[in-house]
Amino acid sequence: MTSVAATPESLCVIRLSAIGDCCHTLPVIRTLQAAFPDTPITWIVGKVERSLLEGVDGIEFITFDKSLGLSAPWIVRRELKGRQFPILLHMHASMRANLVSCAVNAQRRIGFDRSRARDRQWLFSNERIAAKPQQHVMDGLFGFAEHLGVSERVLRWDIPVSREDQNWAWEQCSGAERVLLISPCSSQRFRNFRNWSIENYCTLVKHAQDRHGARVLLTGADTELEQHYAKQIQKIAPEAVNLVGKTSLKRLLALIAQADLVLCPDSGPAHMAAATGTPVVGLYATSNRMRTGPYFSQPLVADRYPDAVATEFSKPIDSLRWGQRVRNPAAMELITVAEVRDKVDTVLGPAYSHAQPRTTLPILST
Repeated sequence: MTSVAATPESLCVIRLSAIGDCCHTLPVIRTLQAAFPDTPITWIVGKVERSLLEGVDGIEFITFDKSLGLSAPWIVRRELKGRQFPILLHMHASMRANLVSCAVNAQRRIGFDRSRARDRQWLFSNERIAAKPQQHVMDGLFGFAEHLGVSERVLRWDIPVSREDQNWAWEQCSGAERVLLISPCSSQRFRNFRNWSIENYCTLVKHAQDRHGARVLLTGADTELEQHYAKQIQKIAPEAVNLVGKTSLKRLLALIAQADLVLCPDSGPAHMAAATGTPVVGLYATSNRMRTGPYFSQPLVADRYPDAVATEFSKPIDSLRWGQRVRNPAAMELITVAEVRDKVDTVLGPAYSHAQPRTTLPILST
């Protein structure tokens, strides 16, 4: 481990995306803020991700807008013109992030160890964090703080929302005995099979309503697939509230903070819930929960990844690359309604106590 002899004059962080990974990055930055309270911190982050993080105290955000294509890194360079950082924490192993790192004038350029430095990140750094196998993504990111000699973690997010968003979220949940927020779909990327079936969600929604008197809120992006999911669920459970396409990320965070439980596949809302202390029943079959599962809700994950790996590769998990994805659309159907129902009953029951305290979101200053 490398230690800093004194408080750094400044720090620059690169973590462009995605929502979940930026949620994992924030407590690492909070940890560095606690260790170096006089050090200005600049975070280069994606445009969408910044819309969630906007207003977080003590951080200067520089926006990377990937929609601008090859001109985006040059815009970052222009914003940083004339500035020099003693330390760059290159916390995003991708070629896009590598190009952005070229816009940062930094003496120490700290990246991942060779095994995790995808897309040749090692060519864009002159120091590497210690190699530690089989870590959760957030634990891996804490390796950057440890490389700077900071070992005591601060698991704090404090992402602010406006009073308007907070009041709106409260209105959606007020008067309900229990609130179950379902974000049924993950991001629609090539061969990214993480979505449970509509029929399974319908059965689960009816159970939560009948057994627990739960108000069910359906959330997601305004895509054809996610609207289809919501409309089909409402046919079986008309009392479910369709909020798909009707929330900003700030508003969604406020809603998650008010909910009693979040149910979703491996996706951003699972990790936004960690920032609020809200329990998550995660649906995992094509990705390894030990690497990307909801950080404080691992016991609540409906985990069929070992079964999916055995079916797809005829090998045990330990023989595969850490985080190996299962690219089979049928894998998610290994998760049964019965096991998800039992986990939902556990959380919505009267005696449940979550491992992480619930937090109150700060109000975004205007």
